[in-house]
Amino acid sequence: MVKGGPRLDEQRRRELADAYLSGAGRYDRVRPGYPAAVADWIVPGPARRAADIGAGTGIFTALLADRGLDVTAVDPSEDMLAVLSTRLPGVPVLVGTAEHSHLPDAAVDLITLAQAWHWCDHPSAVREAARVLAPGGRLALLWNQLDVSLPWVHRLSRIMHAGDVYSPAYRPVFGPSFGPPEELLVHWSQELTVPGILELARSRSHYRRASPAGRARVESNLLWYLTEYLAFPPDAVVRLPYYTHAWRSSLLAA
Repeated sequence: MVKGGPRLDEQRRRELADAYLSGAGRYDRVRPGYPAAVADWIVPGPARRAADIGAGTGIFTALLADRGLDVTAVDPSEDMLAVLSTRLPGVPVLVGTAEHSHLPDAAVDLITLAQAWHWCDHPSAVREAARVLAPGGRLALLWNQLDVSLPWVHRLSRIMHAGDVYSPAYRPVFGPSFGPPEELLVHWSQELTVPGILELARSRSHYRRASPAGRARVESNLLWYLTEYLAFPPDAVVRLPYYTHAWRSSLLAA
């Protein structure tokens, strides 16, 4: 976990991100959602048009649509977008990235990146957001992380190679086109069965890029930790503590 910026070099970051070009069904079943309070805080009152960049299967996109926004979902994975279209058939989709969204100039009032900022080239993503946002529009970043301040969760995270990228002290740089950023930190929890936690580990980029032996090692260590060391029954429901860190900033007048 890092305080000042992305932990991964550029080549490794892109290799791991490529792992999410498939496997959308599992991702959608086990990945955590987001607290409603975070979506309420992010969405500006006057906003009508939004783009969810790195939308994946639409976990956060759905919260924007529920708030009456006209949302476009942007993601590099056609597999992810196919699941999103099943979940949210009224939401238009674009194959694109934070750096190259393929959206028109000044097209939206709000851009969100949920669980996607660590995959981006930050200066390029901010420039693209400034191009796509209407005057006074808002850029919002948010990510979920396991609350590794708890020792048992910290060990679980290490076994899963959970990839918690930023510490709570991390501050994203929005650049000179945007006003001073504001932040929100919300603690919450997700309930998953023991098999569901195994599926969560399988959904992560480290597992998806690992060799068969590496995958088997992750599964064996995780099952031992949950059912023997922590003594959860094999069908137990486990409460996983998370926090969501959110940031918002408005585009300054040209």
